[in-house]
Amino acid sequence: MPKMKTRKSAAKRYKMTAGGKVRYKKQGLRHILTKKSTKRKRGLRKAAYLSPAESSRARKLCPYA
Repeated sequence: MPKMKTRKSAAKRYKMTAGGKVRYKKQGLRHILTKKSTKRKRGLRKAAYLSPAESSRARKLCPYA
């Protein structure tokens, strides 16, 4: 049986933790930063975790992660 292909777009967006959670970088920190508050930008720097329902979908896209 052939190997399953990894969806490269998903592999670049998500990282799997040792505990099985799916980590991702929050959106909104690329441009138009002057109108965003410092507190908001600081919160966007932190990594976030997908919900269990979304993480099961992300794991199917990255079978070997």
